[in-house]
Amino acid sequence: MKLLLLNPNTTQAVTDAVLVAARAAARPGTELKAVTGRFGPVVIGSRAENALAHHSVLQLAAEHAHDCDAVVLAVSLDTGLWACRELLKVPVIGMTEAGLLAGCSVATRIGLITYGRRMGPLYREIAEGYGLASRLACIATLDVTPQQTFSEPQAVRDAVLTAARQLVQHDGAEAVLLAGAAMAAMAADLQPEIDVPLLDGVACAVALAEAHANLKLPKARTGSVSSTGGREVRGVSPELANLFAQRP
Repeated sequence: MKLLLLNPNTTQAVTDAVLVAARAAARPGTELKAVTGRFGPVVIGSRAENALAHHSVLQLAAEHAHDCDAVVLAVSLDTGLWACRELLKVPVIGMTEAGLLAGCSVATRIGLITYGRRMGPLYREIAEGYGLASRLACIATLDVTPQQTFSEPQAVRDAVLTAARQLVQHDGAEAVLLAGAAMAAMAADLQPEIDVPLLDGVACAVALAEAHANLKLPKARTGSVSSTGGREVRGVSPELANLFAQRP
């Protein structure tokens, strides 16, 4: 089995962190291919940057998904998830979607930690889109940047630990999802210090992608997630134009 880990952020360190978390979670025999966006945001931190990243997600999928059994979106806003599900024939799993679904299987209330105050509403909108907003205990936003995860790892680790304890002790979270690709692999390190499950979105997404690939569910032939049936687009790369042009 081969999984594509797709990171539209242009920061290679994020992809490297994602790959570490994915390797720890993947079953023996699963091959992992991790790719990084070449254009767009350094690290997504706003709706505008996320809009740019949608194009990058589709470009990376067009270039790299053809020989993979499933795709994991290694971007915590699950950027381009439903667009990829329309265009690709293989399962596509979002890391925050997978983390929330895993949380629902172990807890009645899920806490979520992410970077930056302005990002909190975006994650609530994501949870609402999945029909899971009622399962959120609270969203904690850290006063640190994703880049500091690599330049000041101890400071970010301390901030995550403090936020997780607050979510558990004061907001009633029974599981905590670390929603940020730069936080990948951090959950295992912090778990001994937290009394509820810490969920790594990448690990959850890898497990769910492997399950979907093994289930071999057919792609829908009708409805909004079915193939677009062949569309003409202009001004994009040949790979992306060909992806849009594919018919069922």
